[in-house]
Amino acid sequence: MTDRTVHPDRLDVAETVYRYAVGIDTRDWILYRSIFAADVEIDFESYNGVAAATMPADAWVQNLVPVFTGLSATQHAMSNPITTVAADAATCRMYIQAHHVLDADDPDSWFTLGGYYDDRLVRDPGAPAGWVLTAVRLTVLWRRGDPGIMPIARQRGLDAR
Repeated sequence: MTDRTVHPDRLDVAETVYRYAVGIDTRDWILYRSIFAADVEIDFESYNGVAAATMPADAWVQNLVPVFTGLSATQHAMSNPITTVAADAATCRMYIQAHHVLDADDPDSWFTLGGYYDDRLVRDPGAPAGWVLTAVRLTVLWRRGDPGIMPIARQRGLDAR
C-alpha cells in the first residue's frame, strides 16, 4: 500500500507547480524561470501538435514572454495535485483550466482550455520550494473560445519589444 501521509515534500512539489501558474499570470518571469531545471522537456503536443523537445529553460521562458505579454490577462487555475515523491525525484499531476484574454471587453477574444499537466521534478535546495521541473506535459481535454488569439498575442508581444 502506498503511503499517502501528508509530507512536506509533497506539498513543496505541488507548490512548485502552482508557481508555474502564478509566474505566468503575474508576468513574473524571474519567478517563472526559478521553477525549472537548466534544461526542461516540454510536451505540448496535445495543444499545438509539436512533438516533445528538451530545451534550455531560459529558451522556454523567452519563447513564452511575447505570447503572455501580448494578452490582456490570463488565469491558470490549477487543482487536485497528485504527487509522488521518491527520494530526490517527484511527479505531479495537476488539473488545469487556462483562460487567455486578448481584449477584456470582448468575450469573442477569449480562449480557454482544460486538461491536466503531468510534471517531473527533482529536488533543488536553491529553488523557491526546494524542487524544480525537469519535464512538463500538457494534455488538453477541451477547448472553448478562439484559439486564434494566441498568435495575435504573440505578435503584439513581439511588437512591444
